[in-house]
This record gives sequence, structure tokens and C-alpha cells, in this order.
Amino acid sequence: RYLLEQDFPGMRIGPEPTTDSFIAVMYGDSEGNIPGNALVVDPKKPFRKLSHFGNAFLNRFMCSQLPNQVLKSISIIDSPGILSGEKQRISRGYDFCQVLQWFAERVDRIILLFDAHKLDISDEFSEAIKSFRGQDDKIRVVLNKADQVDTQQLMRVYGALMWSLGKVINTPEVLRVYIGSFWAHPLRNTENRRLFEAEAQDLFKDIQSLPQKAAVRKLNDLIKRARLAKVHAYIISYLKKEMPSVFGKENKKKELISRLPEIYVQLQREYHISAGDFPEVQKMQELLETCDFTKFHSLKPKLIEAVDNMLANKIASLMSLIRQEEINMPTEIVQGGAFDGTMAGPFGHGYGEGAKEGADEDEWVVAKDKPAYDEIFYTLSPVNGKISGISAKKEMVTSKLPNSVLGKIWKLSDCDGDGMLDDEEFALAKHLIKIKLDGYELPGALPSHLVPPSHRKPFQTA
Repeated sequence: RYLLEQDFPGMRIGPEPTTDSFIAVMYGDSEGNIPGNALVVDPKKPFRKLSHFGNAFLNRFMCSQLPNQVLKSISIIDSPGILSGEKQRISRGYDFCQVLQWFAERVDRIILLFDAHKLDISDEFSEAIKSFRGQDDKIRVVLNKADQVDTQQLMRVYGALMWSLGKVINTPEVLRVYIGSFWAHPLRNTENRRLFEAEAQDLFKDIQSLPQKAAVRKLNDLIKRARLAKVHAYIISYLKKEMPSVFGKENKKKELISRLPEIYVQLQREYHISAGDFPEVQKMQELLETCDFTKFHSLKPKLIEAVDNMLANKIASLMSLIRQEEINMPTEIVQGGAFDGTMAGPFGHGYGEGAKEGADEDEWVVAKDKPAYDEIFYTLSPVNGKISGISAKKEMVTSKLPNSVLGKIWKLSDCDGDGMLDDEEFALAKHLIKIKLDGYELPGALPSHLVPPSHRKPFQTA
């Protein structure tokens, strides 16, 4: 709702877990709903494989179409609100985690939403997050409604969230958490406004880059599936080879299923495969219980060779084609809705801050602090109205900024390139140091509004 900046059919927002359906929010010429059973038989939509989850799921699945510019570039899957308690979990009537896993394998980004007031990770949420195993690179976390708490409470809430996530997501890396208030209401606590704006901007950049990376992501998934298929072939062919031709098939099958962890280790050594490429042991054992091992196929070296050849040679040429296409085609980014509000005008991120401060003012922005800078300038014994690089260095290093940064500031400040600074150039250097100490980035080239007044004409002519 926040990203689209308009209501969509089937939307219901409230403090309780309101969404009881999976809603695919997609672009359409007119507003409307398509129910799940009709959706999975539509050849133009990518949902046909969902039919095997049955009617219980399809009655809780729908597509919401509307003519919104954001949806021209991305589609959004809104999943049901997470429930706590065993009773509600059983009553869904379909395998919730299996559905989540199906979507997780096919989407570009997974966003987990937490409220600053409700951080507890219920059993169902824990199971849901575990169903994203293997898709860790796609996961982002949003800590929403962060304006409802003050800075001290927010710090504790953030720490508690990271601790809770660390127990569920078993990776040494820390997940990226975006903190903000993602709705159009006034902020209740405004003390973290700048933090919220920066975080929202980072999240927008992440989402806006998705259309550009879609082709590479699909190729990445193809490589991943090819490697998993290879490993699957090795496991199945091994089980087939170990089966007796006449008697004791059922006992042998039970023995092989129980020995699956040892078989994995053996195959790892034999074919030099990473342990991370093997399917989960317990899940594989459950699936094998219902299979007839005698109907499995033997290993076909030619097919394995074809896959290896594809991974070694064909993928590289595909990558170069994708890069070439990206160069030739215009950059596609997500536009419209909330994304437009941060692009231009005085409310764009960083407008009037750091090096951009004073960009739309007639007076030189450094002038307001120049009297204080002049006092320092005249203590450095200027000769003919200028101080040498050595004198400037003594003053500039008191900022404790590294030499690489001070060198850049010197280059930007020495407008006439004579290796010395006059009073205006020195004031500019002090202003740039202040910008860096305040946590902003330095500009690559000196913006016209920062050029000292006495240097403007020759500087612009040059």
C-alpha cells in the first residue's frame, strides 16, 4: 500500500493479521480480481504449477490487477499475516510453508516485515523463515512503525530483533534491516526522521534495481538448478546400483534410506561435490519412503557431461550476451508511487545537506562561517594574502581526517591550482572538512555554488 500509494482490490489493513490470502498484486489495464482457480489455468500468468496445492490453497489465492506505474516494473506477492499458536496453524488447510517455499524459489526479493511493538517470532513465522533456506541472499528485513518508539527504545527493539533472527536464521552474516515508518501518516516521534529517510532511500534503491538484475538472477537460478539436478542424479543412480536384482528389495531399501547420510559423504568424496549442494537428509528420506528404487535410472555419463559443458562454456557466453543487452537497452528502474516522492524537489534524499547545502541560495554558503575561519587563517602568517601548503596542512590535520581525504579537500579548495590558499579557498577547505566530519560524502568535482566568489569567473571560463 505504501509503495503503490493507492488501495488495491482485496486489500485490508489492520493491527491484527488481516490478510488471509496470498494476493498477487500485478499490472492490469483495469482494476479487478482474478480468483485462484481461474488464475492457475491462465497460460499468460506464471502460476500454473500452484494447482497441485489443492482447493484449500486456491480458495485463499487471488490476483489483484490495477493500472499502477510501479506494477509495470515489478509484481508483488502479499502473503497472509503470520499467526501464532498451534490451532490456527493447523486450520489453514494447506501446507503454508510449502507454498512460501514455491514463491521464494521464484521471486527476486523476500521482505520480512516486523512491527516495533510485536517482535516475537511465533512458531509459524519461524517455520516460514526456515522455508526460505537456500534463498538467504534474497531476504531483507523491514522494522516498521519505528516512529512509535523513542530512540532509546528503538535501540533495544533493534537489538532484540537481531537476537531473535539470529536464532532462526542460521547464518554467520547479519541480515540487512531497514528501519522506518512505511505509511503516509505523520511521524509520532520525529527525532529519528533523518535515519528513517536514509533507510527508506536504501530500500527503494534495492527494489528499484530488481528489474535490471532479473535476467542475471534467472541465469543464477538456472546454474543452481543444474548443479542440484546433477547431485540428484548421483544419489538416485547410487540407490539403483545398490538394489538387489531379485530378493530382499524392501529390506535393502530401508537400509539405504537409513544410511543416506553416509551415502552423501561417500558421493561427496567420489565426485568432489560440496556438502551444501545435497538436499536435506530428513526431507529426502521422507520422499524416498514412497519410491520404488527398482524404477530409478542408472547414471548417464553423457547427460552429466552435457551439464558440465553447459556450466563451463555456455553460461559464460550467456553472461556476455546479458551484459551487452544491458548496455544497449535503457536502464529500467521502478517508477511511480512512493518511488517518485524521493527523486526530485526539495524533499529528495540529501537535498540541501552536505555539499548540496546552499545550492539554491544567492549568497555563498561558506560566508556565514567565514569570520571564524578568517581568525584561524590570519594566525597562519599569510604572505601576500595566501598561506602555503605546509601552513594549511598543520591546520587541516587537526581534523584527524586521513590524508587521502584531506588530499581530496585540498584539490577541491585550491581553485586556481597555485599550491597556496587565499582566505576564501581556506574557508572553503574548512567548510569541506566540516561536511566530511558531519558524515556526508565529498563531491567528485566542486559544485558551482561552492566556488569562492573571487574565483568564479576564471574558474567557470576554465
